[in-house]
Amino acid sequence: MDLFDPAQRQAWIDDLGTVFAGRRVIAGIAPLAGLVDLVPLTRDAGADGLMFVANGTGAGPVPSPDDGRVVLVEVARYPTVTEELRAHDRLLRDLPDAVRAEVDDFDPDRKAVWLVGPFVANEPIEGRDVVGGRRRSWIALEDKIVAEEIWSAVGAAQSPYRVVPADSPDLLDEASAALDAGSGAVWSGDARDGFNGGGEFVRWVTDAAEREAALGFFAPRCDRVRVMPFLEGVPCSIHGMVLPDGTAVFRPVELAILRDAGRRFVYGGQGTSWDPADRDREEMRDLVRRTGEHLRERADYRGAFGIDGVMTADGFRPTELNPRFSGGLNTLARGVGYAAFSLLQYALVAGRDPGVSTAELELWALAAMDAERVVKPLAVSDRRVVEESLEVRLSWDGERLRRDDGGQLTLVVGPSAAGTFAKLVPGRAVRPGERVGPLNVALMRFLDEELGTGFGPVEAAPDVR
Repeated sequence: MDLFDPAQRQAWIDDLGTVFAGRRVIAGIAPLAGLVDLVPLTRDAGADGLMFVANGTGAGPVPSPDDGRVVLVEVARYPTVTEELRAHDRLLRDLPDAVRAEVDDFDPDRKAVWLVGPFVANEPIEGRDVVGGRRRSWIALEDKIVAEEIWSAVGAAQSPYRVVPADSPDLLDEASAALDAGSGAVWSGDARDGFNGGGEFVRWVTDAAEREAALGFFAPRCDRVRVMPFLEGVPCSIHGMVLPDGTAVFRPVELAILRDAGRRFVYGGQGTSWDPADRDREEMRDLVRRTGEHLRERADYRGAFGIDGVMTADGFRPTELNPRFSGGLNTLARGVGYAAFSLLQYALVAGRDPGVSTAELELWALAAMDAERVVKPLAVSDRRVVEESLEVRLSWDGERLRRDDGGQLTLVVGPSAAGTFAKLVPGRAVRPGERVGPLNVALMRFLDEELGTGFGPVEAAPDVR
């Protein structure tokens, strides 16, 4: 298939969309604004109707009453994004009675399909098929300790590390001292109790106070902790998709993982404007290809995955595996074809014929992703500073964001289950070769000054390569 041909590409997308054709679709759980993209996706695929199961309104435009039926699930405030995401699967499998009644009224014969996110298992929900979730065995791969086993198996260039019991202070101290290359050690907890992300189970440890705080955090939450040296350089990721005939590999993505004065990692958004050296890019892509084939053999894996890491002075060093359609790939897909990549992911995780070969997908997607750069600065605060979504036009001078009715950027801020969520749209103010990190720093500074979000001074990681 020639995916460069718009007609052939559309025919391929139409074929992938048959999973929804003639069926009712129940989408969720997520903030309502986070479900708006599913309206054209399912409508164009011929869905018979759409219901949104939402845990709040979120930030930005929301579906209209004509787009589908909305049912809001009342949830308690979650202390972290990790806790919120962990709750998705449990909540959908034990819906409040009033919500279950709404769902059954929408789909009384239980022939609808649930369209869920990657933190929900790909198992029926009250007799209804699930699209978009993952096998539980694939979810279990999202553990930083398991990731190190995979890097060893595929021959990746790894940073030195040790795995230590979370309740062993002496062993943690010994590992930190042995691995400290001059800037401290980084402790990362396992996924004993389920997924963790957004840096919430990662601590940069350089002194006694940070050590005590890290011990207090990890001991009740994890069995094991991975200790490695702090890695200086640009945080970045690289992504691929495992198809029946191989692994398609895409381009690098910069991750706006910022640092504050307390050596806390503060997660922001992603961008595809940054370019590593050609040699580094190809080494990253080769690692993804080897990892995809290992995942196929190890876990019968299919679909998207990403490798996060740091572009250090010595090259790319992987730090975690995300066996799902992660934020970096979502950013890549936004620039070249959200529907195509979303529908392809749904087909792959369901074991359906993707209708395209690895070579065909990679040839088209890589060229398109290199041509169409996207930056997506984000900020998530644990403070609830707004009760409804608001928008502000901004301009960017390369250093600061300022209110400007004629500005090229729109700041969208809204409440979330864990506090406040903010993003810049359309987010195309960074030229190829530039980085998204400084723009994300400016976003958090603006939010602190205008709304009191409490991020404090943050800085982007330097490029040391």
